[in-house]
This record gives sequence, structure tokens and C-alpha cells, in this order.
Amino acid sequence: MAVATTNLLTADDFADWLLRPENAGRRCELVQGKVVDMPSPTRFHGTVCFLISRILGNYIFARGAGSIATNDSGLIVRKNPDTVRGPDLMVFLSAAQLDDIPRRPSEEVPELVVEVLSPSDSQTRTLLRVQQYHARGVPLVWVVDPEERTVHVYAPNEFPMVLDESETLTGNGVLPDFECKVAELFALPGTAPERN
Repeated sequence: MAVATTNLLTADDFADWLLRPENAGRRCELVQGKVVDMPSPTRFHGTVCFLISRILGNYIFARGAGSIATNDSGLIVRKNPDTVRGPDLMVFLSAAQLDDIPRRPSEEVPELVVEVLSPSDSQTRTLLRVQQYHARGVPLVWVVDPEERTVHVYAPNEFPMVLDESETLTGNGVLPDFECKVAELFALPGTAPERN
């Protein structure tokens, strides 16, 4: 539901608005200049995000450069009026120092955006987000469906792919040398599938 504002907010206004004490703990996005409340994720959703971030984090550390932003970190996907989306994970391959990472919604385009579906997500809303990420220049988007245990892979100008637990997820040329079984995205310690 949109929060009433008299004027459209910019991404910077939105970042300042989120820092107000009365907005502490709120989950919101900025959609065409208007603040929109987002439902809180469940523990299940957060656990799936953790499993994915662990795998991607291991990849980042093994390659020796890059970072991951989680917890619905803001990504500016449109200007005038501004839209700031909060993907579940963003992967940046460029080297960075922690102190140099902005404390505002990101204007830097990540190499990968990951969205983990929630029961409240509709197909229309999800595809709109994928289109916005691609329009912003994101070369690879994964939409993870934890109920179906699948990953929908979206790359600009390519047909989407749907991979199930028996298949291998790669970096599609965007994440060099990345590879893992889809099943690994859903495996807690003690239940991890065997690596080939």
C-alpha cells in the first residue's frame, strides 16, 4: 500500500525518509516517487536467502574480489520519478573497500540480482521487477522459487530458463566459472547434496 506523500520523493529523499525514527524497521520501496510498504519476510524466506548468499559469498571470496548486498538493499532502477527496488541479493564483482560502499540506494549496477519468491508475490509483479532490473542494465536475474525448488534465469535478449533441483546453475558468462547444483540452494547443513 502506498504511503501518502504530498510530493514525489527522489531516491535521496527516500533514503533520508527511511532514516527517520518513526520509520525504523519499516520495509518499503520507492515506486515512481511514492513510498510503498512491503510485507515482512518469513523465517523460511530468510533461510533460503541465507543459503543462496552463502554459496554466492563463497564464490566471491574464492575469486578474491566483489561483494554481496542482502536484506532488500536498495537499487535505483528508474529516475524521474525515481523507483528504488529492494532485491533479496545483489552481486557486485568489482573490487571495493567496505568504507567506500555507499550508505544510500545503489546507483552501481550489480552483475546479478536474486529475488526469492514469497507467497505474496504475483507473476505480474515479479516479471515487472525483472524487466526493471534489465532496463537498468542488470545482465542476470535469478528468480528463486523455494516452494517448487526451481530457479528462473533471466538474461536480456534470451529466453528465460527454468532449472530444477537436478540441474546445474551457472553464471551464464556473467559470473565467470560459477557453478552449483540448484539443489544446493535449498540444502541446510547435514542435508547438502553430494557434489559431482
